Amino acid sequence: MLSENIKKLVQYGISSGLMPECERVYATNLLLECFHEDEYTDVECDMSNIVLEEVLKDLLDEAVQRGIIEDSIVYRDLFDTKLMNCLTPRPAEVQRVFKEKYEESPQEATNYFYGLSRASDYIRTYRVKKDLKWTVDTDYGTLDVTINLSKPEKDPKAIAAAKNAPQSAYPKCLLCVENEGYAGRANHPARENHRIIPIRINDSDWGFQYSPYVYYNEHCIVFNGQHTPMKIEKATFVKLFDFIKLFPHYFLGSNADLPIVGGSILSHDHFQGGHYTFAMEKAPIIDTFSVKGYEDVTCGIVKWPLSVIRLQCKDEKRIIDLADHILGAWRGYTDEAAFVFAETDGEPHNTITPIARKRGDLFELDLALRNNITTEEHPLGVYHPHEKLHHIKKENIGLIEVMGLAVLPSRLKGELEQLADAIVSGKNLRKDEVLAKHADWVDEFKGNYTITKDNVEEILQKEVGIVFCKVLEDAGVFKCSEEGLEAFRRFVSTL
Repeated sequence: MLSENIKKLVQYGISSGLMPECERVYATNLLLECFHEDEYTDVECDMSNIVLEEVLKDLLDEAVQRGIIEDSIVYRDLFDTKLMNCLTPRPAEVQRVFKEKYEESPQEATNYFYGLSRASDYIRTYRVKKDLKWTVDTDYGTLDVTINLSKPEKDPKAIAAAKNAPQSAYPKCLLCVENEGYAGRANHPARENHRIIPIRINDSDWGFQYSPYVYYNEHCIVFNGQHTPMKIEKATFVKLFDFIKLFPHYFLGSNADLPIVGGSILSHDHFQGGHYTFAMEKAPIIDTFSVKGYEDVTCGIVKWPLSVIRLQCKDEKRIIDLADHILGAWRGYTDEAAFVFAETDGEPHNTITPIARKRGDLFELDLALRNNITTEEHPLGVYHPHEKLHHIKKENIGLIEVMGLAVLPSRLKGELEQLADAIVSGKNLRKDEVLAKHADWVDEFKGNYTITKDNVEEILQKEVGIVFCKVLEDAGVFKCSEEGLEAFRRFVSTL
């Protein structure tokens, strides 16, 4: 059985383009070594429909049976990554082919690299397919919603092992270049089949890779070659546009650099991009303005729940200069009437979430104004999802959400399924320990529908999308109202 599955896995590597036919024996021997096996039989087997997930499962079961690994999702993931590395080209080969493809076109290069990242199982496509995805029409356009199911839940034994494992500072974080080829451990994922493309932006060394969880098409990560903290500054805008000039078919954006309104990894300077059009990119300009000295840059306020300024120009250097001017003005801006404070007790609050792209022959930069002030009423943030919405989304609103994609916690899959049954059967939600937090929300919308078992799922998805829209409105510094727009204009008039 081991020989058969090794043969299938090697054939998968050849058929998927990960490796050439001439490496068949070499890869077979590498895989035998992983199982501490000296013998191999070239058995006859059906090679016409090889399903990677099934072959890996059989090989992992074999590893458990032989006592090589524990039967836990964490250790299985560590081991199957080791197996896939036996098929995956070395970094130099990946970089060589990428460079060749890039000479044809940037898109050919990214097509190759994205395909390799999927074929090598670095992006576990069979898990990503389990993510729930839908769209919801709103006043701001069509928002995307996903419930992320591709990150596996750790079992208690693995959690305990991770807690008891010796603390390691290598790699320093999940974004460091030292992850490439790293075998992993109980508290750090394996990255043996991970490959990075080195690029130069702002005259410094950066890495280009894909996210293993691909929340949207060709979801990529661009990270600093040095473990250095996130910082929004003029150089940020230079880096974004340097990347866009290298890959004009991609967008690239940055999380903000302050807690609450920033991303999950503020300790390592990085950006996220990809080949996808979010609702924010499609959103129209509702008010135009010009800034003295930058009349050649088209400026506008975007119709979006967050407070977004859009800059357009054929010369990206002019956008960079103006963006730096706006950033400086926003960092120091206070408008008590709009509850905007640049700082309190010496703690800065204002920052920006920037997103760069190419639109035709124009460079374009969206600047989402952010503020992380907290109050007794809103201890997690005034411009953060308010408590009423926490039953759906409590986490920070980072770059991906800012652009119009809700990344919701995996718990919601089960909760929404239970909720659908409970609503149809007329169950008292307030007496259910899990569903009680959704009761007020359901009371608000259920009178608007005739709910049946056939439409309850669609209704719940629509209402979740409406909650996400409210989440984005909460994150907006200047609200989408006449009063809010007037406050937005007050800031713009200071530029």
